[in-house]
Amino acid sequence: MASHRKSRPAGTRVAGIRTPALATAALTSVALLSQSANAAPEADDKPSLEEVEKKVDDLYRQAESATDKYNAAKEKTAKQRKRVDTLLDGVAQRTQKLNEAREKLGSFAAAQYRTGASAPDTATFLLADTPQDYFDQTQLMDRMTGRQKIAVDDYVTQQSETMKKRQEATESLETLNETQGDLKTAKATVQRKLAAARELLSKLTAEEKARLAAIEREKQQEAARKAAELARQQAAQQQAQEEAAQQQESGSSSSSGSSSSAGSSASTAPADSSYATKAEKALAFARAQIGKPYVWGAVGPGSYDCSGLTQAAWKAAGVTLPRTTWDQVNAGTTVSLTNAQPGDLVFFYDDLSHVGIYIGNGMMIHAPKPGTYVREESIYYDGESSIHSVVRPA
Repeated sequence: MASHRKSRPAGTRVAGIRTPALATAALTSVALLSQSANAAPEADDKPSLEEVEKKVDDLYRQAESATDKYNAAKEKTAKQRKRVDTLLDGVAQRTQKLNEAREKLGSFAAAQYRTGASAPDTATFLLADTPQDYFDQTQLMDRMTGRQKIAVDDYVTQQSETMKKRQEATESLETLNETQGDLKTAKATVQRKLAAARELLSKLTAEEKARLAAIEREKQQEAARKAAELARQQAAQQQAQEEAAQQQESGSSSSSGSSSSAGSSASTAPADSSYATKAEKALAFARAQIGKPYVWGAVGPGSYDCSGLTQAAWKAAGVTLPRTTWDQVNAGTTVSLTNAQPGDLVFFYDDLSHVGIYIGNGMMIHAPKPGTYVREESIYYDGESSIHSVVRPA
C-alpha cells in the first residue's frame, strides 16, 4: 500500500506557510538587518579622532584670528573715544565763547533800546535765522560803531566754529558706535569658536582623550626633531660666516686697504650688538611670563594672548610694537628662517593669526591657545608649513 502513496510535489506549499522555527529565524534576521541599517549612518556620522583634532585646531586658529580683530577694534575704539572726548570738550569751549559773544551783542541791543537808537535793526539781527541775513542790511552796518562790528564778527566766527565742532563730534560718535559694534561682533565670534572647540572635546571618551594625547606627543617629538635640525643648520651657517670673516680679515690686514676695511666692519658691529642687547631684555621678560595662562585679548601682567606677549616683551626692551599680529609683521625687517636670531618674531599661518618670540635652536616662547600657558616650544609645533615669516623688530 505504501508504494501506491503519492508523494507531495516539492514546492507546492501554499505561500506564507512556515514552520515556527523558520518564522522565528526570519523575523530575527529582519530585525538584525533593520538595526544594522539604522546603526550604520550613526557610525558614519561620527568623526574620527584625527578629524576631531583637526576641527579643534581649526577652531582655535579661527578664535585667534577673531581675537586679532577684537584687539584691533578695541584699540580703534579707545582712540575714537579719546577723539570724541576731545571734540566734545572743544564743542563746550566753543559754545561758551558763542554765549559770551551773544551776551555782548545783547548788551549792545539793550543799550540801543534804552537810547532809542537803531533798536529795530539790532532786534532784527538777534532774531535773524543766520547772521548773513542780517549782513544783507548794509545800511545797519554803516550805523554800527567799531566795537559793535567787532562783536558781530566774533559772534559769526564763534557760531561757525561751534557748528563745525558739533558736526565733527557727531560724525566721530557715529564712527565710535561702528567700532563698538565691530568689537562686540569680534568678541562674540571668539566666544562662539571657543565654545564649539570645548563642546567637541567634551564628547571624547577617556580612551579617545588618551589617544589624542598620544598623537600630540608624536607631533611634539617631530617638532623637536625639526628644531634640532634647524639648530644644526644655523650653527653650520654661523661657523661658515665666522670663517669667511676671519679669512677676509686676514686678507685685509696684508693689503694697503686694511684700515678702511676695519673701519667698515666696526661700523656694522654696533647695530648687531644693539639688537642683541635689546633682544636679551625682551627674552628675559618673556621667560618670566612662562606658566601664565593664555587669555584672548589679554596684554598682561597676569595673562596674555600671543601678540600681547610679544608686544609686552619688546616693550620691556624699549621697543614699541603694534597690538595685533597683522601690524606686528610690518614692524621690522623680514629675515629668512635660517638667519633667525633670538628676539625675532615668528609668525604663523596665512592669516597671520599667531606669533611667538624666537629664542634660538628652533625654539620659541609663545602663548599658544586657550586652555594653555605661556611656554617654550618648537617653532615647528604645528608643522613646517604653518610658519609664515620671521621679522626682526628692532
